[in-house]
This record gives sequence, structure tokens and C-alpha cells, in this order.
Amino acid sequence: MSTNQTPTPIPPLRPDAAGADQVLAAMAAVATANGAALSDIDRRMLAGASLYIFGQGTPFDATALPDSTPESLASALTGTDLAQDAARMLAVMALVDGKLDTDRIDSVFAYADALDMHDPYMKLLRMSIDGDEPAALAEMINANMISITGKPWTSGDINEWLTPYGHGHEDEKMADRFEALEELPEASFGHHFWAHFKHSNYEFPGEPTALNAAFSKPHDSAHVLTGFATDPRGELLVSTFTSTMHPYYPLAGHVLPVIFSWHLNVEINKVAKDAKGALDPDVFWRAWAGGAATTVDTFDPKWDFWEHIETPLIDLRRRWAIPDEGLDFKNPS
Repeated sequence: MSTNQTPTPIPPLRPDAAGADQVLAAMAAVATANGAALSDIDRRMLAGASLYIFGQGTPFDATALPDSTPESLASALTGTDLAQDAARMLAVMALVDGKLDTDRIDSVFAYADALDMHDPYMKLLRMSIDGDEPAALAEMINANMISITGKPWTSGDINEWLTPYGHGHEDEKMADRFEALEELPEASFGHHFWAHFKHSNYEFPGEPTALNAAFSKPHDSAHVLTGFATDPRGELLVSTFTSTMHPYYPLAGHVLPVIFSWHLNVEINKVAKDAKGALDPDVFWRAWAGGAATTVDTFDPKWDFWEHIETPLIDLRRRWAIPDEGLDFKNPS
């Protein structure tokens, strides 16, 4: 996989925002709260946030950041609307080293208190370091289901909803409709969707081991539109994109679950599985900003997958403010 390609610029999420350097300084302070120096992944995450969130130039110099305290960040952001974004970015920064570090997470709480930011994901972080990780994971599942379906998950095995076609519940007509996408022109979105499944060795919705179409159509469409693969790295990035494309429980329902699953090696459910170290610091904030910039929401109940299957993929990307080659400049498609 080449890392030398120049990515197509995308609009930064908060260009020239007042207080940007203070947010970056707070991120650095969270990363070093345990007394360690900034690691390579810390520096790359800071550089990505500087570029893709705040539109600052390169190269990024972490040594030029000001000192930071919760009080200085709160003062710098007074009169701005950056506090919510700042708190979310700090929460992510606490997990970049691939483990639940109490010092880093406690530092996030101190900044969140100063900013008066107490969204649900803060509770999940607290539960995770207070020895209540199973309950935190259950809350993440619930937040994810509310975001995706509009309804809380109140009972039963989530895996039964995610994979509903086994044990005699196959839907051959549905599966055949997806299989027929092969016959569309190769440039079409529908054919790319078909090829995405074949390349990933997935079954189509309706087949015994397939994912629920209610999840698979919007989720795998996001994969196709962005170009993010289905390995742990790509799954983490596509869910990060989804969190700002479809901003309902963005941290609690999308970003934290995938960081826990594929960066902290914590299995949330059998479908997601688990892995370690999959967070790509060079592309993470690009996915975050790209989701905010796109004009489509594939998880919007009004979005119709079948309406777009004959349209060339590149036309949809252009229509929906996604670079022609997708968002993954390390693995363009």
C-alpha cells in the first residue's frame, strides 16, 4: 500500500477557528497526562487534526503549541461554538495509544468539566475505567442501534438482528436482486457495490450469513463511496466517516465502538469481532471531516439505495462532495 499519493483536498471542518491552537494543545496535554512524551501516533493525530479539522498548513510542529490547562482551553473557547468539537477530539485522543489509560481519560474529564460538556460518550469512558466495561459496551450497542434504526435496543441478542437470514430465514429473492447488480455497467454504483461484496467474500442480504439489509445497504454504500476497505482499519475509518455524515450519537454509537473493537482489541459483538492497533492517524481526521462535508446520508431513512444503482460511482461522489478517488488516499478506489 503506497503512502506517497497526494490526497485530494477536502474542506476542513473548522477552518481558521478561533481557539484551534488551544484545542490542539489540549489534545497534546491529554496524550501526555500519564507523564509520557508524545508518541509517533500522537504526533500524527495532532498533525491530522491540524490539517483536516482546522485547515492549518503543513508541516505541523507540536513543539510550537502553547501550554494548556482546562481553564485556559475554556477561556480560549468562550464565545465560540467549538467546545463540543473540542471535547469529542479530546475523547478520541485519550484512546490513540491503544489502551484505556486512566490518566489520559481523567484529563479528558477535567477538560470536559471546564467546557461543561457531558455528552453520553463521557459516561461510557467513565464506566470503562471504573471497572464497568461490559455495561459500557452494552450502552455503545444501544447508542449505535438508536443511531441506525431510530429505536433503542431493549432486549435479545444483537447478533440475531445483525444476521437475521440463517436457520431457515433466507430470502432468495432479495439475494438475487443484489446478485443482479453484476449486470450493470462496471462504472455504476450498483456494480461497484456488487464487486465490493465479491472482493470481501461477503454474502448478499438474504443469504444465510449475510448482514441485515437495513444495516448493510447504508453501511456498505459508505464503504463504496469512500473507498475504505473492510479490514479493521477500513471499518474504523468508515464508521468515523459515518459519525459525522449521520451525526446521531456520533461518539457513543459510532466512533467509540469501533475504537474499542479494532484499536483496543475489545469484542463488542461477534459480528464486529476485534483487533488491535487499527486506528490510522494519517486518515482518521480526513474521514471525520469528509463525513461532515458530504451532502449525502446513507443512513437517512429517506435515502433509497436502489435509486442510485445505475448512476456512475464517480458522478455520485461528485454530487455528494466526496473526492473522485474516494477518501482513502492510501488505498484509492
